[in-house]
Amino acid sequence: MTAVLVIAGCDSSGGAGLTRDVCTLTQLDARALPVVTAVTAQSDARLHAVHATAATVRAVAASLPATGPPVVLDPVLTSSSGGELLDRDGRAALCAMLLPRATLLTPNIPEAAALLGTRSARDEDERLRQAAALLALGARAVLLKGGHADGPEAADLLLTADAAPHWLRAPRSPAPRRGTGCALSAAIAAGLAAGLPLSAACEQAKQHVTQLLQQRD
Repeated sequence: MTAVLVIAGCDSSGGAGLTRDVCTLTQLDARALPVVTAVTAQSDARLHAVHATAATVRAVAASLPATGPPVVLDPVLTSSSGGELLDRDGRAALCAMLLPRATLLTPNIPEAAALLGTRSARDEDERLRQAAALLALGARAVLLKGGHADGPEAADLLLTADAAPHWLRAPRSPAPRRGTGCALSAAIAAGLAAGLPLSAACEQAKQHVTQLLQQRD
């Protein structure tokens, strides 16, 4: 059985964060090794409190080996209800210290905009430009998730420095679900830990999350 070190915040409602990561890895027959970086008090409707700082980001960065297993970085900056999970100093530390260590960065559309200090991408051309800008910050690959876009498809963009843009498309779920971004990044990590190439790990993870959403609809 493959093992995945999960470094994540704890969602007290159980819908996202570390709980969702561990659940996803269990479904994919991977062993989760959890590390808690933040404790939140939240529900589907509201983030009540969170304890997270830039010092936590720096500690995580310092603990990662310079070389070693793949690193999937899901920059969860706000909760689904809109509450801030990482302040400005924490975001700056993430960009400076963690992003360059990432094998894959997996922001959604608002997170990509926040990391770049710009507006959210409004079409696929803008998403491609923002993914390229995130690559320029040091990530080796970017999967810019399309769940926050409009339209009948949820289209995720995988961009690397040495391959053509690759769009992963699936029918959009009629209702938004919490924790899907967490599930996607955890599933990608499971695929990479099992030895899959990056594109195959992303495709497998996309299929897993799509099936998860179909089961809930």
